[in-house]
Formats: sequence, structure tokens, C-alpha cells
Amino acid sequence: MSIPAPLVVAIIACLLAVLRFSRVGRRPKGYPPGPPTLPFIGNLHQMPREKGHLQFQKWAEEYGPIYSLILGKKVMIVLSSDQIVRDLLDNRGAIYSSRPESYLGQTILSGGLRVLFMKNDETWRMIRKLGHRILNINVSRSYTPYQDLENKAMLLGFLESPGQFIDHIRQFTACLTTQIAFGFRMTSDDPRFKKTYDMFDEFSRMIGAQTSTLLDVYPILRSLPDVFLPIRRRGREYHKMEHAFFLEQYLETKRKLIEGTAKPCFCVDLLRLQKEEGYSDDIASYISGSLLQAGIEQTAAALIGFVQAMVIFPEVAKTAQAELDRVCGDRIPEFDDNLPYIRGCVKETLRWMPPDILGLPHCAVRDDEYSGYQIPKDATVIFNVWAIQNDPLRHPNPREFDPSRWSHDNQTSAEAATNPDVTKRDHFVFGAGRRLCQGTHIVDHSLFLAMARLLWAFDFHRAVDPETQQEIIPDMEDLIGGAFVQPRPFKANIVPRSGKAKRVEEEWDTVRNLLDDDLQWKAVPRDLVWGGEYKEEGSARSSPVAVI
Repeated sequence: MSIPAPLVVAIIACLLAVLRFSRVGRRPKGYPPGPPTLPFIGNLHQMPREKGHLQFQKWAEEYGPIYSLILGKKVMIVLSSDQIVRDLLDNRGAIYSSRPESYLGQTILSGGLRVLFMKNDETWRMIRKLGHRILNINVSRSYTPYQDLENKAMLLGFLESPGQFIDHIRQFTACLTTQIAFGFRMTSDDPRFKKTYDMFDEFSRMIGAQTSTLLDVYPILRSLPDVFLPIRRRGREYHKMEHAFFLEQYLETKRKLIEGTAKPCFCVDLLRLQKEEGYSDDIASYISGSLLQAGIEQTAAALIGFVQAMVIFPEVAKTAQAELDRVCGDRIPEFDDNLPYIRGCVKETLRWMPPDILGLPHCAVRDDEYSGYQIPKDATVIFNVWAIQNDPLRHPNPREFDPSRWSHDNQTSAEAATNPDVTKRDHFVFGAGRRLCQGTHIVDHSLFLAMARLLWAFDFHRAVDPETQQEIIPDMEDLIGGAFVQPRPFKANIVPRSGKAKRVEEEWDTVRNLLDDDLQWKAVPRDLVWGGEYKEEGSARSSPVAVI
């Protein structure tokens, strides 16, 4: 008895489907090694819920500096060697400068507008060129008056309420970054202050959630209704709020520019270039909003990590203060002071406590091969910042905070990131390849001035437990956050150094006279390297823009 042809076809189709399904979750031959997989899910069950950087580091020790994780039908390649990062992300930028799909992070939370998650397409390349023009080293130096003012405001906060030092650091980065991005100071009593931090914290938590990974690994889950995906519903609400916030700040800068009252800032330059490039207000608002988010989150996280290091390693603070006393004496440190140990503190902070602890994922745009291993098209490529920066062969005793590691390193972060000798790269916090952060000069300057002046003005002691009378040593491994991390809040006993309390007050009194009753600049700060004009159609006045 013959079997009907349609039934034969159906049987063959089912067998092929079963065969194909059975391969899901398996590590194909030729891929980099990795932990054993399970059918269908691969290594998904082994992905850590917290402290993922430690598990990724452990896998690197077991499977080598390049290994693979199979997440359903998705492939993740993890790089844990500085040389491999150089070989792939830097030297093969045409292949590895894109981003993997991020359904929750880009589509839902960002409406496809967030620069951080954009693929290597025409829009991203246009934005990257803009960044080179308006965030280069010459322009970054223009913001020195903003950095000086906010730094002195932070010192006053440390003096008046030292127990709230984390709040003062956050206020410092918020006020500074809103000035650089939009030209106004966002003081602590501004309702936008808390909203901004809450908003960015929520964003970090959502994109770091396991549901975010599942929606990328199994796209079919996206068809579920919102009742089964509450994170998506919250994500849409988040995007609506964030988009309105970013756009409001951008359009407010445009209004001030037309009126002739805008202060020099990133958005002023962005508005001028908008006429040349023709990008939308939505795109422009997310370009400036991305600068705001990066400037607030990463700088604050680094400074909180620095304060923790000073509490855990008091001998470092003493060495730094000896340098400051020798070079600066009673005067407050300035940008141009020759303080190599303080510059070493900046480098060591970013190495020892990296905010983006697992980097930001890259994506292979085509099949590639490295050291005999196959790297398939669309593979997510992670460079394990934590493992590289804590490699004992690269940095002996890596959990020791030791600025003297950098005693002979005079490179800026940008110079180190492009050094052809990757062993001379100080850290990987600002990314790699064509995805390097374009605000590195601003961050370097801000961290240097903040660390120098905090150590010049204050001593950092360990808090004492009132019951046991024992010193409380913060746990350097206790981190909080999602996509970006920082130390869990800790206690510290911060006191002004001899004679410095009065000097801090005097320095603040001097710059306070530059502000009006609303604590905004009365006029364009002196010494801003600014010139040229921008004129909006219908405007009778003009405002200065950066020379670029």
C-alpha cells in the first residue's frame, strides 16, 4: 500500500523541523569553546542574575580569553583579552562596530532614537561625525568654567553635610552635565533633578533585566500581550516620559537661542549643525539626552568609587595629599597643575571600579574567523571590561587601588584608547573601536579636578560602628545597578583638612557672585573659548557657538 504523497511531504517536513529544533541551543562545531549547553536553551539557564561580571570572569579562566555562550538561537562571543579586543573591535571595525538588536532597550524604551543602541547605519555615522566636530578636545576645554563652578559647589556640599557625599557627587554631575548639554544649572531643588536620576536608574534596571534578554533570544515572546509582559508596558510609559523630557530641554535651548539668551552648550552647536545636516528635533533631543545620561551616570559612579577607594586605602589619600601640598600648598588645585599621582588616581579609579563593567555589546555584521574559531554573522560580541582590567598578568594585585601603576603614563584616555600597543591602554571604560565614547576629554578633566580638590580639602576616614567601636570597611565587591554599576551606598567620615574649611567657603563665595538669584549664570562665563554666531530665521539677535 502506497503512502499518499501529501502525507510523505508532511512527514518529511516534521522530521526536518524536529532535526532543526534539536540543534537549537547546541554549540556548532568551530565556535569558540564555552560551558556545556542544554537543548533549546543553550546556556541561558546559566546566565547569572546578579554579579554577572564575576561569572563571566570565571568562564574566561576556564575556557580561555575568547569563549562563546549559546542563548537559544543567539550566539554571544565574550572577549576577555586586551589583544583580542584590539584585533577584533579596533582593527576590524568595519565588522564589529554595529550593535545587536535590543528590542526592549532600543525599540520600546528609546523609540529607535537612542544613539547608544543604534546599528552602524547612515544615521549613526552622521551622529558620529557630529560628535567629532562638537566634542573634540578643543571644544571640551571650553567648558572649564562650568567644571570649576560645579566643583566648588560640590566642595561646599561636602563641607556642610559630609554624610550626604553621594548626593553631592550626583548634584555635581547633574549640574555640570545639564550646563554642558543644555546651558542651564539643574540645582538640587529643581524638580527635574530627582526625576532625571530616577529616570536613568529605571532605564539601567530595565535593560539589565533578564526579561530584556529573553525578548531578544526568543522574539516570539514579543507577541504576548502586555498583561504577561509588564516590563514592556512600563517601557512604553518610560519612553513617553523620557522623550518628552529630552525634547523639552532641546526646544527650550532653541527658544533661548532665538531670543539671544542661550548660554554656550552642546545643544547650541547641535542646533547650528541641524541646518546643515537636516536631522529632526527628535534625533537631536536624543543626541543631547544621551550626552546628559552618560555624563551624569558614569562620572558620578566613578567618583563614588574613588571616595570608596580613599576610605579603603587611606595610604593612597596620604600620598596624593603630599603631592597636592607640595605643588599647590594653600591654593586650590587647577586644571594645569602637574599632579601625576592625581592623574594616576583618575586612571586607577576607572580601572578598579568600571561603571560599564561588561562593556556595551557589539555585533558582527558578517561571518568572521579568529584564531581558528568561527564568529557567525549577527553574533553579539561582549568585551569583558572587568576581566581585562582585573587580569593579574596585566595588573598585579588587581584589587589593590594603586595609582603608582600609572607613574610613567601621561596619556589621556583618548590617547590610550588609540595606542597601537594595547598593553599600554589604561582601561576600557569608554568602549573600543568605532564605538569609543566621544566625551572622554570632558570626563577626564572633570574627574581630575574633582579628585584633586576633594583630596586637597578633605580627609577621608572610615566610619566607626557605634556598638562595636570598630572601623567599617566598605565592601568593594558589593555593587548595585543594571547595565551600569557603582558601589552600594556606604558610610565614610569626611572632615576638612586643617585650614581648608575657610578656603572652601571663600572659593564658593567668589563663584557665587557669578550667579543670579536663581543660581543661573548672570552672563556667559569669562574664559569660555567661544566665538562666531548662530542666527535663527526671524531672530533679531544671535548667540555664540563653539569654534570647532
